[in-house]
Amino acid sequence: MPSPVYDVAIVGGGHNALVAAAYLAKAGRRVVVLERLPHLGGAAVSEKPWAGVDARLSRYSYLVSLLPRTIIDDLGLRIRLTRRRYSSYTPDPADPARGILVDTRDAAATAASFLRATGDPLEAARFAAFYDRISPVARLLFPTTTEPLRRRSDVRARLDDDALWDELVERPLGGMLRSALATDLARGIALTDGLIGTFASSDDESLRQNRCFLYHVIGGGTGDWDVPVGGMGRVSAELERAARDAGAHMRTDADVTAISPDGELTVDGATLGARLVLSGVGPAVLDALLDAGGAGEAVAARPEGAQLKVNMLLRRLPRLRDATVEPDAAFAGTFHINETLTQLDAGFARAAGGDLPDPLPAEIYCHSLTDPTILGPELRASGAQTLTLFGLHVPHRLVKDRDQDAARSALLAAAERSLDSVLAEPIADVLFEAPDGTPCVEARTTADLEESLGMVGGDIFHGPLSWPWAGDDEPLETPAERWGVATRHERVLMCGSGSRRGGAVSGLGGHSAAMAALELLG
Repeated sequence: MPSPVYDVAIVGGGHNALVAAAYLAKAGRRVVVLERLPHLGGAAVSEKPWAGVDARLSRYSYLVSLLPRTIIDDLGLRIRLTRRRYSSYTPDPADPARGILVDTRDAAATAASFLRATGDPLEAARFAAFYDRISPVARLLFPTTTEPLRRRSDVRARLDDDALWDELVERPLGGMLRSALATDLARGIALTDGLIGTFASSDDESLRQNRCFLYHVIGGGTGDWDVPVGGMGRVSAELERAARDAGAHMRTDADVTAISPDGELTVDGATLGARLVLSGVGPAVLDALLDAGGAGEAVAARPEGAQLKVNMLLRRLPRLRDATVEPDAAFAGTFHINETLTQLDAGFARAAGGDLPDPLPAEIYCHSLTDPTILGPELRASGAQTLTLFGLHVPHRLVKDRDQDAARSALLAAAERSLDSVLAEPIADVLFEAPDGTPCVEARTTADLEESLGMVGGDIFHGPLSWPWAGDDEPLETPAERWGVATRHERVLMCGSGSRRGGAVSGLGGHSAAMAALELLG
């Protein structure tokens, strides 16, 4: 084994890798993190996209739901997560002068909003009952995410609601939504939780949408999604601090080109040895590295992301067609655009056929309304606001073989058309301009994610999401198997979003890998 020999070498420096490094270093293990980029944090970073503009945006990932308090406390992270008062606003695409505003502090106002938008006096109660019904799932599952995997039959027995289990786990989500809710608008609000970063229809037999939905509604045991004060970069910065303070060794600009099954890595042309290797990169990238290290052909399927992210800085919030809702309420939560269930399924079908959805289903939010600290003092005083748009059903196949400048232009135009359809003025009229006169707007496609972050296919989950439990026949003999981080090689563990229970800014992949590694190292 070459020298120096580490207990653990972690490939990739995203937030999960930093979680693992902090836990392992705190336990006295010799740890090195190897990141090919010049900075740590992966997709959980804050950046200034426009020169001369004092706005730090969470450029890729933007909200936190699944990060357990256990990890925050164990690692002594100095971060603050702020809850949004308004859960969502959804204008009716057929008549944007009316919409549903879900106010978590005012049930009566929420009910009045449902009635005004849908004309159904019972839909607000149905909507509340739907989420009340699935709340036991969140309370049951979320505490298990920092424990070894439970068996599927054990989880089902503990839930003790076979009807709910069948609707949520055994059959496509669309059936549950149609039976629980009466209007296309309300069904669409719920369905979007199953489609973020996931290319599926409501009735997809693969149940990809069910798994995505489940992760969206269990975070914190409540399903709430919070804003990190200071931006997503604050989360990664605190994880880096915790890991460094514990003694972990960080190497940026470190190009790992091969990994052998026995823990030997090729880094910048030199050889580095470790007792265990933790992979913070996706399974497809790991397989390529293992193949280069002599482990044989890759086995992971090539993943495919399906989203567009547009970051904007506005001079002020745009006016709405709905005169009953103030813009600072509508934009403070998740603003759904052209996301009825019918539109979402139609958008999927169109994209599956090779065309961009029209209109583009999308959702937006304004981070700076909840956390103005991401803007400099002058921008705050001027009334400027950030705006983030997340477009759905934009699979990588639609952009991968195109000229990327043309692809971004086409996607930006589609996003602008969709957004303008529910506004009282064009979004272009309120865009902030950088000192050089260019509008402060950028699109990040799946191709951009693949190129800049190494996410194969631009898949933000590094591959299909898995259920947060083990199958009844699944082997759970080794620590790596019990924690959901096993690969085909005993000394190589998954550590990132590609691990079981991975995905989103949660730290769960890093926590699970660290727990398994500590058991293996003894």
